[in-house]
This record gives sequence, structure tokens and C-alpha cells, in this order.
Amino acid sequence: MAKSGGKVTIKKYANRRLYDTESSSYITLDRLAAMIREGREFEVLDAKSGDDITHQVLTQIIVDEESRGSTMLPVNFLRQLIGLYGGSMQGAVPAYLDAAMDAFKTNQNAMRDALTANPLADLAKRNMAMFEDATAALRPKVKATEPAGTQAAGGASEIEKLRAELAALQAKVEKLVG
Repeated sequence: MAKSGGKVTIKKYANRRLYDTESSSYITLDRLAAMIREGREFEVLDAKSGDDITHQVLTQIIVDEESRGSTMLPVNFLRQLIGLYGGSMQGAVPAYLDAAMDAFKTNQNAMRDALTANPLADLAKRNMAMFEDATAALRPKVKATEPAGTQAAGGASEIEKLRAELAALQAKVEKLVG
């Protein structure tokens, strides 16, 4: 029996039915696709031989998705991929495609994080706050009980704080852009 939350074992029977050992029920290829989108790990075993046939089942899911009109794989890509079978680069292609997909996923997550955080709006708010703080620091507000030099020193340290915050913001923006 499969562990809940871990890798689920799916058994494929000769009648083409898929049996989920975790839920003790028959499932479809559509359900397997949904499990992938949910981030669930599974393996598909031939019920009779015990062979791992996960690769073939995943390929069948892609074929089904493509045949429904949800085309994601361009014809030129498919032609090039087929052309690599049997060639000298066939062994290197899986590792390259894995690395390319990992990089794509990393970039996708970074872009999503950048867009949901709305860094431009946050930057505008911080800039406005720094501008208000700077103008407040430059306005003469000398109280009768304070010596004249105290206000200037406090204003200078406030300006230094603003400069440091501005430098930190610039570094963050450069990190997001670069």
C-alpha cells in the first residue's frame, strides 16, 4: 500500500485500467494528470510483470492532451526531438531537457513572485515615504528647549538613514531587473 502524501503506486492491468493503491480505486489518465498538477509523485507498475511503465503512461498523457487541442509542443520541436532518437546526442537530451525545465520553473516562480509582490507599487510607496521624511528633516523645527546644534545632528543622521535605505532599495531593484 502506498504511503499517504508520499509516492503513490498505480497498477495498470491488462484491460488498460489503472488502479490507485492509495485510494483503492480505479482512476483515469485525466486523474493522473491532475495528480501531476497537484505535485503528487507516483509510479505506474504493470500489474502482471511488476515492470515500471511510468514513462509510457506519462507519454500517453501528453499524447491525449495534445490530441484534445491543448497543443503545447510545437511541430518543429517534435520533429527535432524525433530526429535525435538513435543519434549520438540521444543520451544527453534527457538531462538537457530536465535542466531546461528546471530553469523554466525557477524563472516562472521568480516572475510570479515579482508580479504578485508588485515591487513598483512598493517602491513608489517607499519613495514617497522617504521624500516626506527628507522634507520633514530639512524643515527647521527647533524647540526652545533644544540647543540649535541638536536638530542639525538629528537631521543629518536621518538623511544618512534615508541614503542607506535608498541604496538598499536600489540593490533590490537591480536584483529584480538583473
